Amino acid sequence: MMKKYIYKILFFASIVGTLVSCEVQDFNDLNNAEVDAFEENLTRGDLQDLVGGILYSSRVRLGTYYDDCGVIGREYYRFSGSEPRFTGDLLGREGLTLDNNTFYITGPWGARYRTVKNANLILGFIDGQDLSAQFSNAELSATKGFLKTFIAYELLLNLNLTYQNGIRLDVEDENNLGPFVSEDAALAGIRALLVEGASDLANGGGSFPFILSSGFNGFNDPGSFLQVNRAISARVAAYQDDYPSVLSFLDDSFMTLDDSALNTGIFYNFSLDQTDIVNPLFLAIEGLTAANARIVQPDFITDAEAGDERVEDNVVELPEPIMQDDLSGNFAVFRYKTNVDDIPIIRNEELILLYA
Repeated sequence: MMKKYIYKILFFASIVGTLVSCEVQDFNDLNNAEVDAFEENLTRGDLQDLVGGILYSSRVRLGTYYDDCGVIGREYYRFSGSEPRFTGDLLGREGLTLDNNTFYITGPWGARYRTVKNANLILGFIDGQDLSAQFSNAELSATKGFLKTFIAYELLLNLNLTYQNGIRLDVEDENNLGPFVSEDAALAGIRALLVEGASDLANGGGSFPFILSSGFNGFNDPGSFLQVNRAISARVAAYQDDYPSVLSFLDDSFMTLDDSALNTGIFYNFSLDQTDIVNPLFLAIEGLTAANARIVQPDFITDAEAGDERVEDNVVELPEPIMQDDLSGNFAVFRYKTNVDDIPIIRNEELILLYA
């Protein structure tokens, strides 16, 4: 079972070379000592590849996740010629209810837990051997802090997806998974993991022993990434209605009230490389049809005040309405202008809203 998950990491790592600008080792036989070496002698090159795999897998099924949030949140309709459940299940049409074994849940849910599992494996490689010849204590601490922060964020996305149904926090042993816990317990566990990650990052020295993608520019060392950890912690504290802690975490984050820095933060990157992923939220406006469209809920337009930049920046008026399943709209979502635009993970604009 261990090798099955190692294979997944290596698969992601093998196609992420352009993402993290490093040379990726070619593993010819995934069942021989080359793979076992991760548990016995993790090298700096191995760690770079494995972290690259984390960055890759964290973007898988993001489109489905955001469609879930956007449709259920009544921001837009998701029209699809091949998938009626976007306008059926997700909108509760004719009494339909959500199915817990359908793509709109299992796709993003499984993808986030895959990243969690891969990160846990790397933590196991680090804790299971003497790496003093390869890494300093500070570098190992920095790596643990990065991975724990990423695990916490992925778990938070799944909790956002299932809300009061809860999530599994303890998933380190795939043969002995921990129980589903309540929303409150999940938030507490995620926050505790972020605290652990913050402590590790604080002891992580001046640099990571790996390269991060350009989406982390400005936050690609332990000290600056600690600010990201605190920003995510502020989001968690807000979900807990713990507003004094929200302000405390924001003080330690990268938040600034400078309105010229609203877009400061970390992002998912995409590219046209044949081994990479393009932005799943981009849909070209030219030739848009009901076969594949994100159509703004009419109330989003009518409720907006004049000059609302959320409309001006994220919506485009169509020449004529697009219709499906008795739903229609004259405006399409156009937040991302190309299929390689970055998608934010967390930005200063969100932190200012939390501060307010």
